[in-house]
Amino acid sequence: MAGLGKVYQNGEIIVRQGETGNCMYVVQDGQVEAVDQSDDRDVVLRTLGRNDFFGEMALFEKDMRTVTIRAVGTARVLTIDRKQFLRGIHEDPSLAMRVIKTMSHRISDLTGKLGKYEQTGPADRP
Repeated sequence: MAGLGKVYQNGEIIVRQGETGNCMYVVQDGQVEAVDQSDDRDVVLRTLGRNDFFGEMALFEKDMRTVTIRAVGTARVLTIDRKQFLRGIHEDPSLAMRVIKTMSHRISDLTGKLGKYEQTGPADRP
């Protein structure tokens, strides 16, 4: 596992839910998982691997992180701040479209899950 970025060990927290963010991250090697830590339990929402990114919303608005991201096994993760991101878009404008496309898919996925949640009765909810 060679390259830029920081190496995280299994279970190590990269981003903590509730923290204020100001950068995004790219998984260079290994895997990480997005975990909702609400109601005194951990719910794994998705697993991200090589070339996947997370935390991109913090580049647009400094808001609280909505999930915890932790390493699954050993993972190398690169941090990208707003200045680096804008430089990257200047060098490769298709980068902006890739980020927007991923954000759009995540919103669509969340909307679908919310719709299913709303259709279940109170007895069916955890």
